[in-house]
Amino acid sequence: MASHDSFWTRLLRIAGALLAALVAKNASGPRRHTRAAGSSSSGGDSGPERTQGVGEALPGEDGPTQTRELDPRSIRNLQIVYGPVRNGLPDGGEVIWTWVPYEEADGRGKDRPVLVIGRQNDDRVYAVKMTSKSHSGPTELIPVGSGAWDSQGRPSYVDVDQLYSVHRDGARREASELARNRFDTVANKLRSLYGWR
Repeated sequence: MASHDSFWTRLLRIAGALLAALVAKNASGPRRHTRAAGSSSSGGDSGPERTQGVGEALPGEDGPTQTRELDPRSIRNLQIVYGPVRNGLPDGGEVIWTWVPYEEADGRGKDRPVLVIGRQNDDRVYAVKMTSKSHSGPTELIPVGSGAWDSQGRPSYVDVDQLYSVHRDGARREASELARNRFDTVANKLRSLYGWR
């Protein structure tokens, strides 16, 4: 009987040690941008955010495939192109999802839809941010209606003040494509603001 009790005692000690090690590991790991799906940390978006596990970096968040915010006034010779093709790669006129850094550039950001407006190089495209929040202020928003990029069917807007460079491996899915007439409205505004072709 004593040996039977010592077996269970040893088993409980081992289980307790494993549980303590697991808790310690999770407590000490990084917790960057961990949010529940559908929560919001800054402003609005078109659709829910992607759930991120503890310490998990979203594709495009870190390293060479990171989505980068650019100053649109510093970009010359950007050619705006409409040519959506369902081929798994980001093309002009498509709404894709990528991890977008916040304006504060403090390492935080959110997974959100962006509208691809042209090609930067073989690996990257230019894109502008989409949002479901209409607001007054210095930011200019172009209404583009609703689409499959927003599962709730809310009206969306394109923020023409923010330009992003998105790597093809940092874009996780093609959400939809913007109708040509809506894309042209956005393109014409961008051309008048920045002199792009």
